[in-house]
Amino acid sequence: MRTVIRGLSGILEETVGEREAAAYVNHVGLLIGRALNQDYRTALGTDRLDPQQVASALVHLKERIDGGFSIESIDADHITLVNSACPFGDKVNGRYSLCRMTVNVFGHIAAENLGYARVRIDEAMARGDNRCRVVIALRKADDIPDREETEFFETAS
Repeated sequence: MRTVIRGLSGILEETVGEREAAAYVNHVGLLIGRALNQDYRTALGTDRLDPQQVASALVHLKERIDGGFSIESIDADHITLVNSACPFGDKVNGRYSLCRMTVNVFGHIAAENLGYARVRIDEAMARGDNRCRVVIALRKADDIPDREETEFFETAS
């Protein structure tokens, strides 16, 4: 499955470019995030996860697909996760568009439970780093997100 997804992202990147491939992966990530969020809420018997539950759910969902995420820190303003093993293994190399899946799943789950999320990937194995580092801001900043950040807002239920 990982080989197929990587292959599809590669074809998309080569055909329409990295930006458009990332947009496609964004959409898939949103759909997956929506379903997983409901699964975690149901499993925990709650309508809304707190920051610790959100961080734990994000780590757990990546564990389920052989990722190596762990919580680096949690405070009122940020959740920071690090990853030592990409679910795509070495197939992620050179396929940064696949990281958009993580951004969208993480951002959607965080925003739906905590009201807002601004996600950025500081380090990525897909870019040649030896780990991934994902920072999820939980409070809206006054500045405009830079090119490497994506904002998520809670949707009206």
